[in-house]
Amino acid sequence: MRVLYLYAHPLPESFHAAIRDAAREGLREAGHEVDLCDLYAEGFNPVLSAEERRGYHDVPANRAPVEAHVERLERAEALVLSFPTWCFGLPAILKGWMDRVLLPGVSFVIEDGVARPNLQHIRKVAGISTYGRPRWTALFMGDPPRKAVTRYFRVITGGAARVEYHALYDMNRADAARRAAFLARVRGRMARF
Repeated sequence: MRVLYLYAHPLPESFHAAIRDAAREGLREAGHEVDLCDLYAEGFNPVLSAEERRGYHDVPANRAPVEAHVERLERAEALVLSFPTWCFGLPAILKGWMDRVLLPGVSFVIEDGVARPNLQHIRKVAGISTYGRPRWTALFMGDPPRKAVTRYFRVITGGAARVEYHALYDMNRADAARRAAFLARVRGRMARF
């Protein structure tokens, strides 16, 4: 499959870089073609401008500011979102990508005032994240990043995509053995993606 890998971490020396590398190795082992979209390295602007918001429902002109990202999404058959969880949410750059790229006419169409899914070509979605705190705190907060991946992408693919989520909780106290085990788990899951 053609996999669009959305990567959202600003530091090249971060543990997330190791996660990205392990995931991509697994995907390549499975024979997938991986399009790495490193949002920070590519300088993606996450801010939805006033002009973009005014033209939000103007299909297909709404695509113009992010056309290259829309084309990458339309070529993809699968998505991997790789990101740290900050303040119990998605990093602003990834949320901004979703706000600016998952547009009417792209991720959904509006017919008679009802939004209908438009990403049925996406067959698989995976979220890979780390959390600084234990799992119970994420559950207490409702775990918005997990829901954004596992619920929202299921909706905009019309239920067509198999969705999975891999998280390393309590990262602030994760020792080398726990981090290595997580990398191995991610690589193994992506090799079977």
